[in-house]
Amino acid sequence: MLAQLAHRGPSGGTQRDCGQAVMAANRLTIRSTGDDQPPLMEAAGGIVVVCNGEIDNHRELRGWLEQRGHRFDRSTDVAVIAPLYLETGLAFVERLQGVFALAIWDPRTQQLILARDRAGERHLYYAHAPDGITCFASELNALQAAHDGPAAVDATAIADYLARGYCPAPESPIRGACKVRPGELVVVDESGVTRQTWWRNPIGRVPHRRGDGAAFDDIFRGAVSRQSEADVDYGVLLSGGVDSALLTAVVRSVRPDKHPTAYSIRFNEASFDEGQQAAEVAQLLDCPFVPVTVAAQDVPATLKELIAGTGELIADPAWVPLALVARRAAQDVRMALAGEGADELFGGYPTYLGARLAGHYAALPAIVRDAFRSLVERLPTSDRKVAISFLLKRFVQGQELDGLARHLLWTASIRPDVVQRLGMQASAAPPAQGLDELLDEVQLHDFSQSLPEALLVKADRGGMLHALEIRAPFLDQAVIDFAATLPPHERVRGLHTKVFLKRYARRYLPRSVVYRRKRGLSVPLASWLRGPLLDWAQARLASPVLGDAGIDHRVALALLDEHRARHSDHSRALWTLIVLSEWLEWAARPVAEAPLARGAPATTQVALA
Repeated sequence: MLAQLAHRGPSGGTQRDCGQAVMAANRLTIRSTGDDQPPLMEAAGGIVVVCNGEIDNHRELRGWLEQRGHRFDRSTDVAVIAPLYLETGLAFVERLQGVFALAIWDPRTQQLILARDRAGERHLYYAHAPDGITCFASELNALQAAHDGPAAVDATAIADYLARGYCPAPESPIRGACKVRPGELVVVDESGVTRQTWWRNPIGRVPHRRGDGAAFDDIFRGAVSRQSEADVDYGVLLSGGVDSALLTAVVRSVRPDKHPTAYSIRFNEASFDEGQQAAEVAQLLDCPFVPVTVAAQDVPATLKELIAGTGELIADPAWVPLALVARRAAQDVRMALAGEGADELFGGYPTYLGARLAGHYAALPAIVRDAFRSLVERLPTSDRKVAISFLLKRFVQGQELDGLARHLLWTASIRPDVVQRLGMQASAAPPAQGLDELLDEVQLHDFSQSLPEALLVKADRGGMLHALEIRAPFLDQAVIDFAATLPPHERVRGLHTKVFLKRYARRYLPRSVVYRRKRGLSVPLASWLRGPLLDWAQARLASPVLGDAGIDHRVALALLDEHRARHSDHSRALWTLIVLSEWLEWAARPVAEAPLARGAPATTQVALA
């Protein structure tokens, strides 16, 4: 299991035999660059801890624990976890600030305790077998390494993957393997597995108030300061958008002696390339700039490496370019800050415009809506980034649906009718949370589902495959709590998104940067699948592994033909199937045949209990 995780860092690690448990961890050092090696044992109670992540408030906790008689002989931030658990029991996790996936073995109670941070920035899988053996790991490839033979595929999770592009927690694509949810605590003992939620995003459950820029400035600067506290050099992942530009500007303001290198993705396709805008921001903020150009020929080998190296199944095409820019950044730094989470918290996605406008559209006479739909569906397909025609077609296709179901159709990887064409049963939509405001509902869904199980997985696996830790200050708890209080019109107003955040960003950035059109990290898949990736796509879609999973590969190839002929833009569906084909081939191999990761051990944990 440790060998499968060796790619995650160069700082070493050990394992500890605890009698009824074996705990092991590799280490990537971001703070406390001394000789502290995980797992850590608390002398008083024999408590053993492994933690993948960073405890941002470790100094405050250390002071409080020292007042209560605890003594520390280790400088690492993780050293506060065991004594905190001894003082507060399972409530310990509520006191932790930062990003973490952690495990505690308590020999007194013979309990294994697993926990994941609030936003789900770090990830944790576990499998509890009928014979009482429990395994856990930060990545599926390591969890699978604890078992003999090929992985058993979970059909329900695959159906959810086809619809969403990821497997929602607690599902995983491997039968018997579960994810710990964000903000969840899992306790395993002789009675079985107990799960409890210890934190939820408060959006929709707290009073709204107009955003106070000065108050948020204190909050966000504090978050950036905490998450940029490191004993190693770090960089920033910079696009041409406002989120990463604002983050970089605040880093420069909080730590004026630092000039973090800005790493940016470039494409040769003009409508997808934000390199020039990113370069301008880097120059404005006096940061060294390193562009990484991604081409179609990079895709097949990089996708195979990502799946073989991590065992992950996500259909976000940006996984590939992010991994490539992480590989370049890892030549210089061990950590990079990124703007993940800002869209989900502050209302940045184009689909949120639909959530605000859908009620007005539904009020139009049916004859008007039908005429508009007929007009939209005749629009030609476009290979441009965030094509208006694609967004409008998804909008009118969901005009008869309500609330969250409409939002899920807009964001679906494969539409339900196409899933049925492929011979699969479309997965059921998750239940709504019953919030009064639709925008709250869809943002909460994205924050608790697609953000942790797709976007943050993309960042973690793409970065840590090359021993680069990616951190997201927008996901600091204080930032999350503040964003939840913003009224809907401070998030989305008319055709404008992130209303408050952009107003705040003008403290640090010129209007020309703040109010650029949102583009996001997209990949020119539509054109690549008609050209340089066509033969590769045909081979992947013709693979018998899709048929073994219940998918009619003849329909998959027909979708490719329709896409190539420009009858419809199936690029998102085709990519989802291509990734699944690659993953199914990985899952079918015995672990012994899987390539072991290169390099030295790192910051994730594995354990048997």
